[in-house]
Amino acid sequence: MATLLHLDSSLFPTEGSTSRTVTGAFREAWEAQHPDSSVVYRDLAATPVPHLDVIGASAGFADPTTHTPEQAAAFAHRVELVEELEAADAVLIGAPMYNFSIPSTLKTWLDQVILPGRTLGPESSLKGKHVTVVASRGGSYAPGTPREEFEYVQNYLGAVLTEMLSLEVDFIVPELTLARTNPAMSELIPLADASREKALGDAGVKARSLADRLVASTV
Repeated sequence: MATLLHLDSSLFPTEGSTSRTVTGAFREAWEAQHPDSSVVYRDLAATPVPHLDVIGASAGFADPTTHTPEQAAAFAHRVELVEELEAADAVLIGAPMYNFSIPSTLKTWLDQVILPGRTLGPESSLKGKHVTVVASRGGSYAPGTPREEFEYVQNYLGAVLTEMLSLEVDFIVPELTLARTNPAMSELIPLADASREKALGDAGVKARSLADRLVASTV
């Protein structure tokens, strides 16, 4: 039985969020393909993890036998999040673009799970684990577009997840999500609809393929 860790970070409910809609389609396809698989879900917007502070950060670099009670408590929470990530066979992340970057709640979760001596670096305990990121965005930041240089979601997450955590990352990128609500973008609605439909289709295909691959590897 394979386990999927599903993280959403959109501020908006599913009916108003493209990233939640697409991660939902991915999860639905995953569960339909292998009903006996399990899903662990975290809504980082509804229930944020605490920011990494000096106590939790210093605990990550210190011998646990030397931890103060405060460090021990902060470290235990970090380990809980790390163990949840380690236990998953695959990870699904909804990462909408806010102000050119990822939601602060997702950044906070990353800060907590990047743990020196365990998940960080080429010998990471997460090495080779597959992550699918739904990186939705209100406009287009694709190569060749005027705003290409402001694309900090794929660039950032690609670097952090692969270079720091040694994960395998795949992106699904629905674009122009504001076209139906921003009158200035109305002429882009057909492109936005096409991008959304492609993302939903990709989510189903990728989820089924990944579920099959992981289940086959455990047989």
